Amino acid sequence: MINHQKINKYNPFLKVFAFLLVFIVFYFLVVFLFKGPSENNLSYVNNNSNVFGLNIPQNLTFCGEPIPVDNYEIGQNLEKEFFSSSHWKKNYFLLFQKASRWFPYIEPILKEEGVPEDVKYIAVIESHLSNTYSHAGAAGFWQLVPNTAIRYGLEITDDVDERLDVEKATHAACKVLKEAYARLKKWSLAAAAYNRGIAGIENALKNQGTDNVYDLELNRESGEFLYRIVAYKTLLSNPKHFNIDSKKLTNFQKIPVKIIEFDSSITNLNALANKFNCSKLQIESLNPWLYKGYLNNLERKVYKLKVLKHPNKDYSSYFVDLNPNYLYKQKQTDTLKNNILETKEQTTENNL
Repeated sequence: MINHQKINKYNPFLKVFAFLLVFIVFYFLVVFLFKGPSENNLSYVNNNSNVFGLNIPQNLTFCGEPIPVDNYEIGQNLEKEFFSSSHWKKNYFLLFQKASRWFPYIEPILKEEGVPEDVKYIAVIESHLSNTYSHAGAAGFWQLVPNTAIRYGLEITDDVDERLDVEKATHAACKVLKEAYARLKKWSLAAAAYNRGIAGIENALKNQGTDNVYDLELNRESGEFLYRIVAYKTLLSNPKHFNIDSKKLTNFQKIPVKIIEFDSSITNLNALANKFNCSKLQIESLNPWLYKGYLNNLERKVYKLKVLKHPNKDYSSYFVDLNPNYLYKQKQTDTLKNNILETKEQTTENNL
């Protein structure tokens, strides 16, 4: 006869044993699957024995400055940006396309200004390489606020906002960073100052008795800023690290344009577009700094307007980045064309 009471007595012990067995098997599976960190990767283990950050590159740098990834707190911050952030994970392909379109515009300017190439990743995290506006009044690829933009040579008036000119805004951003570097002596600190302000970083360094950005206690946004730059740099410069097949990515070339210099006002973009055999929307998108579509130029200042060399080619992917209203206006244009076509067809049928 089976003693059910005896079996029930040992059921809790059997459950505990089964749980421990499953845990041990799972642990060894994890160990053998990941095989521990290689010489180029670093692993971290917290007090609860939870493994995280299994694939953070060990030899990380920003503008040639080594990042102390062996520091536990820094490892935690990097882990968060590499693995917890969902921003780029959901849209990485789109981000690669944007980088392919706009880095060829940005990189030569950085070289001309004498700024390290890694600085380009600031524009990536600031705007995802799009002409956007923030609630704080910042605008463009580099998210410059009006006072800063004007201070570093950009024009902002009722008709013009040169923060939306990628190349001019890049020159201005370089000047901001070079001034920060001249005062703070490190590009990592200059990058943090781009977010927090030079005075803000200087005060934090003084009050906290350090000269190292990684030792600073800053607000959340400023504290995450440099780590996010490093995460995006790793993603875009080394896609294989994230198991992304770079062969599937498209390489873009700069848009072939003609530069038209003028010192008069612009009152009719349609007439101007007809003169250069292109559309009004193409001119608006290539020259987003002319953000109201007209220009009162009573002082006869010389401006440069970009016009497509090949108006019949599709540059819509660029225009979406440059002109926040492009898709909406393109839809309006397509609707108008379809209405005109339908009206003509209806007229033809009536005539028959």
